[in-house]
Amino acid sequence: MDITRTAYGTWSGGRFMHFGEPLAEDRFIAVIRRAYERGVRTFMTADVYGNGAADELLGRALEGLPRKSYCLVGAVGHDFYTGKRDGSKGFPRFTHPALRPPGEYAGYLRMAAEKSLQRCRAERFDVLLLHNPDSVGYSSDAVWKGMEAVREAGLAERLGIAPGPANGFTLDILLCFERFAPLMDWAMIILNPLEPWPGGLCLPAAVKHEVKIITRVVDHGGLFHDDVKPGHPFGERDHRAFRPAGWVEAGGGKIERMRPVARRHKLTMLQLACAWNLSQPAVQSVIPTFIQEGGADAKPIEAKLDEMAAMPEVNLTTDECQAIHFIGDNKGCMALKGAIRLHPGAPEADRWGITPELDAVAKRWRIDPDRDLVCTHAAG
Repeated sequence: MDITRTAYGTWSGGRFMHFGEPLAEDRFIAVIRRAYERGVRTFMTADVYGNGAADELLGRALEGLPRKSYCLVGAVGHDFYTGKRDGSKGFPRFTHPALRPPGEYAGYLRMAAEKSLQRCRAERFDVLLLHNPDSVGYSSDAVWKGMEAVREAGLAERLGIAPGPANGFTLDILLCFERFAPLMDWAMIILNPLEPWPGGLCLPAAVKHEVKIITRVVDHGGLFHDDVKPGHPFGERDHRAFRPAGWVEAGGGKIERMRPVARRHKLTMLQLACAWNLSQPAVQSVIPTFIQEGGADAKPIEAKLDEMAAMPEVNLTTDECQAIHFIGDNKGCMALKGAIRLHPGAPEADRWGITPELDAVAKRWRIDPDRDLVCTHAAG
């Protein structure tokens, strides 16, 4: 199978990414099974989550289901096999020069794919993504020849890229499309009605190069689940606690302005966010983060999942899409990752300078990095 309109990722549930309350193992597995029972047919994991533990739980959850009845998506790129974790920065990318030369990229990718498949109890991925690449991953022939070799070995039917973990990488994605689109079927970006920027900048290139887009963070940190309100308590390790002050209040105010569109179509706010994403060029799939918030009265994660699974086929009008974009316009609200103009010194794992080649990419796509890819105001 190819990736379907709705998808579920193993970063949901709080066991491997710190959002809300972590689900107990049995409930984590049960939610994945529930997603399948409700009609979700794409399941995504990354080998670095829990150093393979997410793969294993997904494999257990899907065990016994007809393999042809769901799409299995894997992601490799962080070397937790030989690399050493650098605190909150995580494990290094496999392309780090201290780990291996380019001639060994293909061997690593095959090994990582094989081990991830073993944990998932599967013989192949329907889609394998290059996960959170550094600047080398976007531009290296050796990396993409290695990905192609994984596909030719029968370990994956299709290939793609998943930039991250934070927002940005616009010019890098465009360069990757221009160089490697013939090998690439999918790209995953951050996009939702409160974050149309910068993800939307790469959509015209995706259309041109026939790369399909899966969108994550559709829920915008839980706001579109409609249970994160002003004064919401976030745990010490919750990633959302590091967002700028006032983001809940500002986002909630914008959501209220979008709510009449949801009512008109009899949608929940999460369903509206999904429908808006799916109305964008090249976007073929949505994969929100499902979060179990704390407190006895918190909305169950199962109810959030059911909302997405029950999403009707809705075609928002052009005017409605534009109105939502206008309300949620976040251009300039944050410092982006990936290639940026003012990066000092040597490239880092998730940020580097703009090379002449990337400047040329920007010109081809009518992007001005000094205007379109910079933080100009506080998040709101």
